[in-house]
Amino acid sequence: MADILWGLVDIGYNVGVLFTWFFLIAFLYNLSASINKPDKSRAQLSFIMMVSYIASLLMDPLITPSHLNYFYYDAVTLLVLFLWRNLTKQTIPTPFYYLIVGLSFNACLFLGMHYDIVIQGTLYYWWFWSVYIFGMYFSDFTMALVLIINRDILGLLRFRKHLALLYKKGEGVS
Repeated sequence: MADILWGLVDIGYNVGVLFTWFFLIAFLYNLSASINKPDKSRAQLSFIMMVSYIASLLMDPLITPSHLNYFYYDAVTLLVLFLWRNLTKQTIPTPFYYLIVGLSFNACLFLGMHYDIVIQGTLYYWWFWSVYIFGMYFSDFTMALVLIINRDILGLLRFRKHLALLYKKGEGVS
């Protein structure tokens, strides 16, 4: 398993380019789909994600890429998404929630890898590295896919509604 992981690390930049292309395609698709529609929210969200991923690719050759820098990219992108939500008067589409969850998950993984490699000095394979690689790839792919198809494929919105219902039931009991 360690050999597969090191192989994935070697192609990490190329996979980053691939996911950037996914977000570019999602933006172009949503832009063309929203030309004659009043709701441009998915095109705007796709644009934010595309700019974020392109910026991270362009900055990599200029600075030494680190997990902490990627954490900062995700944190800034989350901030921009929340600002977009508070400033826009449009309905909040399904991909917004997937972007928030996916970027938060990625940010936690980047922070965990920074702690593990830089602070703890771990240089050997262990289970968290597999969670990091496959979790990040799954999260990025899911965010791009949901931006294109606009469906609740993992049931996040159903889970959110279920939690809200449980919370409301709990308020009436107290």
